Amino acid sequence: MILTAFAANRPPFTLKIGALSVFMLLCACTVGPDFQSPAPATSQHYDQQAEQRLGKNGDTVGEQRIELGQAVNGNWWTAFKSPTLDQVVRRAIDGNLELVAADATIRQAASSVAAAEGALYPQVDFAASGGRQKTHNAPQTSVDNAYAIGPRVSFDLDAFGGNKRRVEQQAAFAELQKHRYEAAYLTLTGDVTSQAILIASANAQMTAVQNLLANDEKNLKLVRLAHASGSTTQIDVSLAETRLAQDKTLLPPLAQQRDAARHALAILTGKGPGDWTPPAFEFAEFVLPASVPVSLPSETARNRPDVRQAESELHMASAEVGIATANLYPHVELSAALTQSASGNGGAALWGLAAGLTAPIFNGGTLQAERQAAVDGYKATLAGYQQTVITSFGQVADTLQAINHDAEQFQAQNDALRSAQTSLQLNQQAYAQGENSLLQVLEAERAYEQALLGQIRVKTAQYLDTVRLFVALGGNSVGVFDPRADRRETATAAN
Repeated sequence: MILTAFAANRPPFTLKIGALSVFMLLCACTVGPDFQSPAPATSQHYDQQAEQRLGKNGDTVGEQRIELGQAVNGNWWTAFKSPTLDQVVRRAIDGNLELVAADATIRQAASSVAAAEGALYPQVDFAASGGRQKTHNAPQTSVDNAYAIGPRVSFDLDAFGGNKRRVEQQAAFAELQKHRYEAAYLTLTGDVTSQAILIASANAQMTAVQNLLANDEKNLKLVRLAHASGSTTQIDVSLAETRLAQDKTLLPPLAQQRDAARHALAILTGKGPGDWTPPAFEFAEFVLPASVPVSLPSETARNRPDVRQAESELHMASAEVGIATANLYPHVELSAALTQSASGNGGAALWGLAAGLTAPIFNGGTLQAERQAAVDGYKATLAGYQQTVITSFGQVADTLQAINHDAEQFQAQNDALRSAQTSLQLNQQAYAQGENSLLQVLEAERAYEQALLGQIRVKTAQYLDTVRLFVALGGNSVGVFDPRADRRETATAAN
């Protein structure tokens, strides 16, 4: 009662100013949690044994050294020193259809943000209507024309920030789409580099197998001559024929590996396999990086697109809690209309101001349940984010150990190749001096080709595991969408 009397004695203008101030304060209120990025990862190591082992490497041929704490900079695939590879990767970046689709999805998400932001501003509509009406209760029944025309303005005060949270959610979704683009970019560059290495590996192995088959054929020819002269048995001939037949089975899988890699490269560049033929990569044009930068776990968690995606999803879940919380509070909307209307011979300009308030009282617990569901969804998304971070560390650890074991296997295979080469040289010298037969020389050559084939396979594993390490570290892909967008806009302006 005191408040009512006080308000009655206030000047109308002061009351309006007070009401407006209350509305402004309400508009400034945004309920629900304000999102904060998760705390940085506390892990300091991926795999200490692998880090210590690889940190000391580099003095022996085939060993690689890691530089822990160093970031992957620039276009990581250029570490292999192949200009041809660099050209193919850039061709793929410009033509890959998955990146084109991801680009369009980002723009779609940006439009969704703009659409959500529109709810924060007054909405102006224009309406017009016309017709004929018949009047019965007048002294004389009449039929008249009638019309109404004019604008209407409405404004949602968003007193508790529900609309702002929707904007926030859409903005997080737009960021999510950017990180999906980055993930597609990282996968693309990794796949292109891997396929190029597989082509080079297949070509090198096919060359070794062809040399092996040439030695088998020479061996078979000599065994047959020896059998014809009676100095050997049919069993030896059968063994030589079996060896040749078995070694011939090595070629088709290698040719399939090469052709499949070529087709994959064409598709990655946005072309059909019949429309573009990739270069015939050779191992000689690649250089295995002797030193590989490896960022700390906390940095990797910030540089991997999948982790950034998970963070954007967490931001969206946080905004959803805010939306559900705002739904628990009153909803206030202001509206104004100015209408010119007429009926029969009379007309008038009509205006109106209105304020509407809708407050939930009883809804069977629906709104509270929706908010609780949003809170539980946030907790689930947070656990998913943490799992993504841990999984990323595991992938780096696995790849570091793979590179470590690749170096050990390379040394063992290199020793086997060196021994086979020494045996071949000794047999060739003995044959020149008449101390052994040509068959022994051919057998030594065959052993050498087999050891060379094994070394090529180990070398392939080293290259592929190095690619996997760059990809597992994030490949410096965060933020690649913005430079690409700048290039596209420049090209559009030039046209």
